[in-house]
Amino acid sequence: MDAFLYILLGAGLLAFFAWLRVRLWDFPAQRPEDYDGQAPAMDLREHLKGPILCEGVIYGPTGRVSSRFVADFDAQWDGNNGVMREHFRYDSGATQDREWRLTIANDGSIRAEADDLVGVGTGRTAGPGLQLNYRIKLPDSSGGHVLDTTDWMYVVENGAIINRSQFRKYGIKVAELVATMRRKDAA
Repeated sequence: MDAFLYILLGAGLLAFFAWLRVRLWDFPAQRPEDYDGQAPAMDLREHLKGPILCEGVIYGPTGRVSSRFVADFDAQWDGNNGVMREHFRYDSGATQDREWRLTIANDGSIRAEADDLVGVGTGRTAGPGLQLNYRIKLPDSSGGHVLDTTDWMYVVENGAIINRSQFRKYGIKVAELVATMRRKDAA
């Protein structure tokens, strides 16, 4: 009888860890190399330039939509250095302005800075995908928490970008963002 309980306990633990892996590590387990050689190739200097319309939703920890937004971006590049200014309008009536300072290396790696980042964000493009990892400090009005963030952006055939971001605290997903970005002249 004891052997049967140990087998049952082992099977239960194995199932729990398999479930935990799917819930916590599938999204961040992607790697840019997974998209090498696929088309269309993402070039931030081309796909994120000029006036851009962004529309999206933010999901809370329970998976329910906690906020919706529309944003106007403007991205300008000087060679491999770019600045993207963002103006968000949330469904609550709140607004937010942000600015990203981006540097692209010849190997496709990306360095990202913004006033609300803790340290520097790093990432890489490969094929149609871009992965960016950074730590963001939320405004005091949102608790001032520092969250580990993984952004994945994918360019699609018409040049639009689909963005999916997950925000984690102590390894636990606390929010997710899904948005589209497209040039205003194409909108």
